[in-house]
Amino acid sequence: MSYGYGGGGGRRGRRGGRGHRDGSRERWERGGGGGSRGNSSEFDPDRGGGGQRDRPPPHLKGREIGLWYARYGAVRRKQADRRSVWTVIEVMLIVKMEEDQEEEVAKPVIKDKDLEFLHQEVVRDRSLDDYLKRDLQSKKSDAKYKEMLVRELVTLINSNRVLVVSGETGCGKTTQVTQFILDDYINRGMGSMCRVVCTQPRRISAISVAERVAAERAESVGNGNSCGYQIRLQSRLPRRQGSILYCTTGIILQWLQVFPILCKSFAVLIAKELFFFLAAHCFVLCSDNCPMIHIPGLTFPVEEFLLEDIIEMTRYRPQNQDRRPSWKRGFWQGRNSRPEKEEKEAEYKESWPCYARTLQGRYSDTTIEALEILDRDEKIDLDLILALIRYIVLNEEEGAILVFLPGWDNISTLNDLLMAQQMFRSGMQTETHIQDVFKRPPPGVRKIVIATNIAETSITIDDVVYVIDGGKIKETNFDTSNNISTMMAEWVSLANAKQRKGRAGRVCPGKCYHLYNGLRASLLDAYQLPEIMRTPLEELCLQIKILKLGSIGRFLEKALDRPTEQAVSLAIKNLTELNALDQRENLTALGFHLARLPVEPHIGKLILFGALLGCLDPVLTIAASLSFKDPFFIPLGKEKMADMRRKVLSKNSKSDHLTIVNAFQGWEDAKQRGGRYEREFCWDNFLSANTLQMLQNMKGQFAEHLMHAGFVSSKDPKDPKSNVNSGNEKLIKAVIVAGLYPKVAMIRPSHSKKRPGVKVYTQADGKVCIHPKSVNAEETEFNYTWLIYHLKMRTSSIFLYDCTEVSPFSLLFFGGDITIQKDEDQETIAVDQWIVFRSPARIAHLVKSLKKELDSLLQDKICNPAPVDWQNRQSKDCAVITAIIDLITTQEKPTGSNRGYGRTLNDGQFSFY
Repeated sequence: MSYGYGGGGGRRGRRGGRGHRDGSRERWERGGGGGSRGNSSEFDPDRGGGGQRDRPPPHLKGREIGLWYARYGAVRRKQADRRSVWTVIEVMLIVKMEEDQEEEVAKPVIKDKDLEFLHQEVVRDRSLDDYLKRDLQSKKSDAKYKEMLVRELVTLINSNRVLVVSGETGCGKTTQVTQFILDDYINRGMGSMCRVVCTQPRRISAISVAERVAAERAESVGNGNSCGYQIRLQSRLPRRQGSILYCTTGIILQWLQVFPILCKSFAVLIAKELFFFLAAHCFVLCSDNCPMIHIPGLTFPVEEFLLEDIIEMTRYRPQNQDRRPSWKRGFWQGRNSRPEKEEKEAEYKESWPCYARTLQGRYSDTTIEALEILDRDEKIDLDLILALIRYIVLNEEEGAILVFLPGWDNISTLNDLLMAQQMFRSGMQTETHIQDVFKRPPPGVRKIVIATNIAETSITIDDVVYVIDGGKIKETNFDTSNNISTMMAEWVSLANAKQRKGRAGRVCPGKCYHLYNGLRASLLDAYQLPEIMRTPLEELCLQIKILKLGSIGRFLEKALDRPTEQAVSLAIKNLTELNALDQRENLTALGFHLARLPVEPHIGKLILFGALLGCLDPVLTIAASLSFKDPFFIPLGKEKMADMRRKVLSKNSKSDHLTIVNAFQGWEDAKQRGGRYEREFCWDNFLSANTLQMLQNMKGQFAEHLMHAGFVSSKDPKDPKSNVNSGNEKLIKAVIVAGLYPKVAMIRPSHSKKRPGVKVYTQADGKVCIHPKSVNAEETEFNYTWLIYHLKMRTSSIFLYDCTEVSPFSLLFFGGDITIQKDEDQETIAVDQWIVFRSPARIAHLVKSLKKELDSLLQDKICNPAPVDWQNRQSKDCAVITAIIDLITTQEKPTGSNRGYGRTLNDGQFSFY
């Protein structure tokens, strides 16, 4: 019997000090010409030829310096290939649990459909064994089925509990090794005892790989055959025994929560994006001298070109009027660069004049001049990509072109440029569905795929011959000092560049065009910073606690890529303030429920409060949208019209969240009337029917979680008992506060004549901007002075995403702790001592008393989940909640006399500091 973990996706290593350089010096050989006039003993890359490390010897001049760089790069590349093996290969860890080592565990009660596949007890079925063996023999005679069993690999798997399998991209770890294991079991007459699970980083990867493997086995995907996939809210499952399942890592997480030790008879291969907690165990297991096997790559040769080559061959001349060379503007963009990036910026500036001299004689003067103009960080030159595509179409053999760009803005702009050209517009179709990229075009048509880094791994577009690497990737980072996420288009790593290059060599020899010069190539990092080191850790911390893995800090210290102590401390602090962890770092009742919900903690709290306060359906719509994406799309060229329709759907709610609720309800109404009405509604309002359907499915999943936990009595999001207050817009906004607090911003009138309207501030950042996509972006008058938002991110400025105007009572009842202070004849009441209101003493004390009752009631409901009985008005829970709802709904009215910046509250007035 077998049970295991697996890993892959390329070990990206850990950064520390200057250590990242060891794997980041892979230079392209074309960078400095051939041969050398100097004595070879002068070159020692570790000692810098007797000079400063990574610098040429001081006695070299002119072209000799350039030649030194070229030879330096060749040696460094070999060192990088040896030292950064984890960055350029993918790794699979196979762990098996023998029968005599199984632990007796209580069988869990399975209520979640996503867990049913694993729940069946695996019992030896000899009739199934015989059938599987006959089926395998018949497949071997089929032309589609390849003889794949590798005796050495199978022997190692069968004789070791732990095996590390490494290999280059395309070597078959995902598609072939999984089949080796299954077919070996079948050949030994034990096929019914084997189930293989292989995780993938993305939904599309799981689907496409499963389809490919099924085709190799001459089968269809799922339908009880040997290969299938399971992703969130979608699955085509294989047979329960003698099968291979491809799934996303989220599915594995759900399994592990229910099965402390996974069901017996498993060979689990986590072949992509090694899971964070398994990474720590992987380190421990691999350090115990477990066997390793390396599979060589199966890719075809790919010829590579750098920016200077591309300019020379296309004779492209940029139109940019800013003729300052980029080395004067800086190597890395962004205002908060990490120290190692600032170090590389200085090195780039220092090295550029020398590198430019090495290009002389090998490239034309106009190419070198264009190179200096083009090499900037602000944006990718899409006109150059257009010129390169034209060059490929007119001069190269047949084959699809795959273009890597960092984001949708670049993709849409390049699409516009292509459509404006007669040679591309003629007969050209713009496809946005992911499955369309795999289809081969008709004869005489060149397929051009424009994609982000989603196309780097696992997805094979089998007719791609030419890859254009834009050289950038949008990378999210988390600034723990300022508690803010950032997203910038950064230079790719060597690992990214290698993956992109490999896309051109999967089925035949290809060509890859990198839009950066040789000097920049030599300074690229070996790998991206691992996600665990650049994202908030709250959700991860909850998973560590619910899996009973001990102290969060001590557990994460074992990780191969260890997050900073500051990031871990901030996550624990935020979870404590959220009341998900107590002061001893134990899960609270709320924390337990948040860990079980498949969303980040703030959205989980939003869901729970929507259930407790009787406005389930609209709140689940909001939660699904925030955890997935909103249903709006923006057609190319119709941005203003789409913004206008979104504004109409907001119904003056001054809320992005309620705009989505209104859109969803409109779609449901149209859908009930028939397919034609549904299509018209989506078309008129720029809505994606597929996304709306996904949100509806997610709502059903959330409701099912709530029912199993005891918070609601039905898995129907529209159950009347759970929606007695769903028509109360002010209460829904209060629930949004309950979930998203303390993500609060203050609105102030702008007295600028040039820019009339409002200004927005947060406590930590000062002045910020509402994202242009928001319905509040152009709003000039608000009823209240507070916004609650979902995400704050720094790009060109600090932007607030998905924001809603909220009232003082919403913040008082569903925000943080409140305090009262005497001030002359009135008193001030403050939320967490910074959201301060002036109020009559009676109102202030009434609010504080009700707040205390509400907190106690909600805590009891979370500890002992049960639906609120809204019919029994005499019950304490119904009485307290109803009183607060009445206050929020009926007593709080905007005065409307001063553009909304003073508010009457009951018989007193709140003024805001």
